[in-house]
Amino acid sequence: MTFPAFLRRGAAAGAAGGFSAALVEWLVVEPVIRRALLVEDARAARHHEHEVPLVTRTAQFGAGGVTAIVVGVIFGVVFTVVFVRLRDRIPGTTDLGRALVLAVTGFAVLTLLPALHIPANPPGVGDHETVNERTLIYVLTLLVGLLGVGAVSAVDRRLRRRATDPVRQALDIVVGVIWAGGALLLLPDSPDAVPADVPAGLLWDFRLASLAQLSMMWLVVGVVFGLLVDARTLRPQRVPQLTA
Repeated sequence: MTFPAFLRRGAAAGAAGGFSAALVEWLVVEPVIRRALLVEDARAARHHEHEVPLVTRTAQFGAGGVTAIVVGVIFGVVFTVVFVRLRDRIPGTTDLGRALVLAVTGFAVLTLLPALHIPANPPGVGDHETVNERTLIYVLTLLVGLLGVGAVSAVDRRLRRRATDPVRQALDIVVGVIWAGGALLLLPDSPDAVPADVPAGLLWDFRLASLAQLSMMWLVVGVVFGLLVDARTLRPQRVPQLTA
């Protein structure tokens, strides 16, 4: 398969992933955001503050869905480039298996690790003056996660001819868990405190909903891309002939 063919399938998988993420946003994330906005409005009323939003929530809601699909296509293209570049190094006996391994690894490093260390916050949580600091911590978490992937890969290569596959894979997991645990302990925490008027249930509902949205993106892109490029699904099936 040529590289442009891979890219077309990656863009299609990304569009499917973006649409799925948009559905999760509409059905799961948006209700939690509206709850958070009620808390924010009540806080503004207590301080006699009233601001007319430049863009209505309905317009933001629709734009968010379109943005999710566009981002999904871009995400699918990047996923394809990484897959083609590392195809021979990704564990798996089929392209579907390799795509799933890449999706799970990307989710763990680029989504789950940052979500555990510096999780997303709903409207009304977070100080505008700490945006740069929070962004720096987030990027640092991503870089440490990517270095962790490199460390696990290095250990895997050294053990490839010295240990059996189960032992090597178990040690890979141990190294990855230790690296992630060290990152969570040593990296600086978020500088923002949660306001007292934000219920804990609302906070965690938003964080779980945001994580679910990103999880859906990774899952759908990995599965759809894997199915589109896997040789077994591309090979025409022979229809048995009935004989009299």
